[in-house]
Amino acid sequence: MPKCRLPRVSSLSATSDRTSKFAVVQVVRKTGRTSASAFLSALIEAVPYKIHTVLTDNGIPFTVPPRYADGPTARHMTHMFDMRCQENGIAHRLTKVKHPRTNGQVDRLNRTIKDATVKRFHDDDHAKFETHLADFIAADTFGRRLKTLRRLTPYEYICNVWTSEPERFRLDPIHQMPGLERILISLGHSRTS
Repeated sequence: MPKCRLPRVSSLSATSDRTSKFAVVQVVRKTGRTSASAFLSALIEAVPYKIHTVLTDNGIPFTVPPRYADGPTARHMTHMFDMRCQENGIAHRLTKVKHPRTNGQVDRLNRTIKDATVKRFHDDDHAKFETHLADFIAADTFGRRLKTLRRLTPYEYICNVWTSEPERFRLDPIHQMPGLERILISLGHSRTS
């Protein structure tokens, strides 16, 4: 019996908050300026607090390539990712070239995700992979206690910060707690069934 071959997942967009270790991931079929901009919009919706700074690498999805940065069109246009940052009052900073330490946290997150999903499960289709990925991120955010957060989960840490500094938040993080209703909706059940 021939093995089922999946179309290759082009990329996994991932980000991690430096303080709370709150992770947001998104499977992207095609990478580029539009996917990076869409991921930033999804990130803004996913986190309950105001984002003030985004640190990215120097890739084409995030900035104009250095060889074109001083060209005639670069001076008169704004990169799509930078436009999303400006619209939302977010400072966009770039990592230094050839300084791998600044990308260390997100690289570690990517390796952890790969070890927990792709290397552990051999899924028949993308839907199963995305389900495993969502389950892992939920378990990581709401269940894994981290030594750097004094044995709190990222979600508990965010809730503690919210109680002491609510002005930093755009919504109450308690509303993001996964509950029975979210589980039933994700399984395809409605509230009335």
